[in-house]
Amino acid sequence: MKKNFEVVFLEDAIDFIEKMNSKAREKLYYNMDKASFQKDPKLFKKLSEGIWEFRTLYQGVQYRLFAFWDRSKEKDTLVVCTHGAIRKVSKVPKKEIERASKLKIDYFENKI
Repeated sequence: MKKNFEVVFLEDAIDFIEKMNSKAREKLYYNMDKASFQKDPKLFKKLSEGIWEFRTLYQGVQYRLFAFWDRSKEKDTLVVCTHGAIRKVSKVPKKEIERASKLKIDYFENKI
């Protein structure tokens, strides 16, 4: 099977992941890898125009990693993770989507 995309991380996403429990981090990476091979909205879901989230539930805690697509290279499709959040409810706060959108704009403005 061929991967549909590769995942890269911005600094805020790396900081979030490093602070996670090691078992939760392992499950997050597993779910991200699985989502790269198959479409599954339980693992990778569109939130708004251009903003997506990786979803992982571990021991009752919902970990969300916000992301967007970078299809600017001809052969490589990237999903860029902007930042993460822990959710206690399933609804995603608008401020998290707005933060991801701002980081997306910054990413493309500063990209070489």
